[in-house]
Amino acid sequence: QVQLSESGGGLVQPGDSLRLSCAAAGRTFTMYNLAWFRQSPGKEREFVAAISRYSVTTKYTDSVKGRFTISRDNAKNTMYLQMNSLKPEDTADYYCAAENSRVVTTTPQNYDYWGQGTQVTISS
Repeated sequence: QVQLSESGGGLVQPGDSLRLSCAAAGRTFTMYNLAWFRQSPGKEREFVAAISRYSVTTKYTDSVKGRFTISRDNAKNTMYLQMNSLKPEDTADYYCAAENSRVVTTTPQNYDYWGQGTQVTISS
């Protein structure tokens, strides 16, 4: 199995940027497709972005396209989410997740491993 740990959250103003990191430990990092999800109070966990094992495929939810960029550094066992032009509606707890199916999926139920989450708050 793989252990995931997020960092980089915080409180920023609308229009600012943040970069989240997800560090992995355990089994071979390149076994897994990786993703970011987010969850706000009272809402279901929502897909944000996903990336395949060797970064060939990336997927984004429509609301973050053009603003967020997912990437991974397999040599460092780390995944990133660069978030630009942040909006108040981006406020949520952000989670990284891993799964080892053949295709990149956007469904949280398909992900086997999860981090503890990092809080992102966008407020003026």
